[in-house]
Amino acid sequence: MAARQSGWSATVLVTRPEPGAGETAAALRALGHVPVLAPVLRIEPMIIAAPRHVAAIAITSGQALAGLPSALRALPLYAVGDASARRAFEAGFRWVESAGGTARDLARLMADRLPPGAAVLLASGVGNGLDLASDLRAAGLRVSRRVAYRTVPAETLAIAAIAALEADEVDFVLIFSPASARRFVALVQGAGVEPGLRRVMAIAISAAAAAPLAALSLRGVRIAMAPDQKHMLALLS
Repeated sequence: MAARQSGWSATVLVTRPEPGAGETAAALRALGHVPVLAPVLRIEPMIIAAPRHVAAIAITSGQALAGLPSALRALPLYAVGDASARRAFEAGFRWVESAGGTARDLARLMADRLPPGAAVLLASGVGNGLDLASDLRAAGLRVSRRVAYRTVPAETLAIAAIAALEADEVDFVLIFSPASARRFVALVQGAGVEPGLRRVMAIAISAAAAAPLAALSLRGVRIAMAPDQKHMLALLS
């Protein structure tokens, strides 16, 4: 298979939005691949009004950071994964810990670290974080969930992505969420470039993110062993 040839450079569509797309592109370049930015969603931060007397913050995505007031940066922040934790630290949060896995791992970590009855601010996107909030409450924590960002669908596929697909140059496409998958399908079909996917392998962050891709004529779909970028990029080789 070509992806295993020594020195082989893949062309990879990156469908995630900023902030985050640039980080993924840099990681791909470091591996010797060629990223093509093709965001299918746009992130709009929503500054939240934090409740009083919060003991800790929980985030399931680094996208929530822009919506958190600077006054909260002295509080302990728990992130679902290492990338989100790193971005929180870079954003000025002083005490950050990563669950290094899933939202369920995050709930277990916070239940272990915080005393029963501790007040937690859960910052998430629209419609996200509901299961985590339930798990945290079941662990005896008091949860205030606030919407810190929303995703807006892109209206068109990026010109660079259309050109690469029309030229039959794309080897992989990275899909980071079910919403991204659904929008990618719609944009590809709307642009009339689905034939360019016949030699493309999709790499999805989860089975849920992979499911909508069944509507496309892809070479195949691979699902990361753990829901993070590290495990997604491991599937490029």
